[in-house]
Amino acid sequence: MNFTNSLALSICLIIAQASVSQTGRNGKLLSQKTHPSEKDIAARVLPRIAIAGLAIESSTFSPALTHEEAFHAKYGDEIYTSYPFFSKDSLNRRRAEWFPALMGRSLPGGTVTREAYESLVKQTLELLKKNLPYDGMFLDIHGAMSVVGLDDPEGDFIVRIREVIGKKTIISTSMDLHGNVSWRLAQNTDLITCYRMAPHEDAMQTKKRAVDNLLSRLETGKGKPTYKAWIPIPILLPGEKTSTRIEPAKTIYAAVAPASVQPGIIDAAMWVGYAWADEPRNHAVVMVTGDDKNQVTKTAERLAKSFWDVRSGFAFVAPTGSLKESLDKAIASQKHPYFISDSGDNPTAGGAGDVTWTLKEILARPEFKNENGPSLIYASIPGSEFVKRAVEAGVGGKVDAYAGAVVDARFAGPVRLKGTIESIEHGDKNAETEVVVKVGSVRVIVTKKRKPYHKEIDFTRLGLHPRKADIVVVKIGYLEPELYNMRADWILALTPGGVDQNLERLGYKRIKRPMFPLDKNMKDPDLTAKMVPSSDQ
Repeated sequence: MNFTNSLALSICLIIAQASVSQTGRNGKLLSQKTHPSEKDIAARVLPRIAIAGLAIESSTFSPALTHEEAFHAKYGDEIYTSYPFFSKDSLNRRRAEWFPALMGRSLPGGTVTREAYESLVKQTLELLKKNLPYDGMFLDIHGAMSVVGLDDPEGDFIVRIREVIGKKTIISTSMDLHGNVSWRLAQNTDLITCYRMAPHEDAMQTKKRAVDNLLSRLETGKGKPTYKAWIPIPILLPGEKTSTRIEPAKTIYAAVAPASVQPGIIDAAMWVGYAWADEPRNHAVVMVTGDDKNQVTKTAERLAKSFWDVRSGFAFVAPTGSLKESLDKAIASQKHPYFISDSGDNPTAGGAGDVTWTLKEILARPEFKNENGPSLIYASIPGSEFVKRAVEAGVGGKVDAYAGAVVDARFAGPVRLKGTIESIEHGDKNAETEVVVKVGSVRVIVTKKRKPYHKEIDFTRLGLHPRKADIVVVKIGYLEPELYNMRADWILALTPGGVDQNLERLGYKRIKRPMFPLDKNMKDPDLTAKMVPSSDQ
């Protein structure tokens, strides 16, 4: 049986079983997570629930380091602003007594310094101590944080949380599907779920599901799940090969939601894992939680097998090529805007963001030397000194200065930008100050601090119009929804950097081997479900 037929059979089995739980005797759609009425809420003693989390994707193959200020930590009630389902008049706010502690969320980047990690963790623990005891906790993490001198930071974090709040409290964890789930994390959490879409258009829906699952188990008195099945899958692939926009990820992830609503199941989740960190926990994982051991086990094993069976079918979400090939195609194309992903230094995946190699190659091309050449927008390159000079010169002024390669100069040194300043904007949360300099026919966005550009307003607030440009080059991997919808055509350039798409040249030393696709002819792994002990054992 080929992998397509095998996959289809597995999906059909999962969906067929799920349909049993979705319809009742009257044929109406049922839900395992029913919400209480206002009258019910008023009549009961509300559960006490804490909120905390730390989230970042950290590339260990980048020389960058991430410091505490990058997490933009929120404290207490300001945490609610990150979650629409926690608005003042929301049902969720009235279903419990909430105790938000600390939520830190950083742009993806380099390894977190030990000082930053310890500071954020200690602050979280001190805030949690103030409102003990708790019936539940909503833990919002990414799952791909790397810390200097520490393996499995999320596993360490949750163990230290347990030391404060105890083992009786139910922890419901929300994660990115590009996170990693170690055995330690699996054991110390109770309810766990992750995104089912890449790009992550269901991020807020996932976080709400984690909260709803927690509230449901507390309100019904069912408490912690009786069973947790965990299956590591020896696959390590970049997100650009596992996007749910295309097959085979589209189909295997389509099976997760129906699998999660079967009788005896609380939730089902499938993690691709994070490819740009070199730790033993970095690989794909399936987890299923519930109260029916047979259903939990079988569902986890089917999902894991469906992932493994299609391993050879994963391919890039877009056409790929070298930078030269990508630029040649973009210049020759009649489709505009033509997007090029400068993928190797993608700051949304953990790249340093200041690799200048691609920009240098673009500026060296004769087609862009003249201001009347093909219009190209490059987003972006950090350069605090250049920005300072641009602000001094003002809009319309001329600047001749260098930018980039302060953090990651392995592939090229700082790039010289000699041109006219077209716009200056202050106040961005990440970039702080942004300037646009025109060099030939290229408009380069230079930032005081690194920033990913993935929304149209990121450009238009700078006076740029990507829809009218011939070519738009973005430091990104797969295009985020707004960019994807803007493109007339698109290619993913295989450029160097800390999140190089060519995993084989990264030089892994610590991941578990064999690992697909690094070991292409490896034997089939044991995909038997491992039953994780309850967090209170």
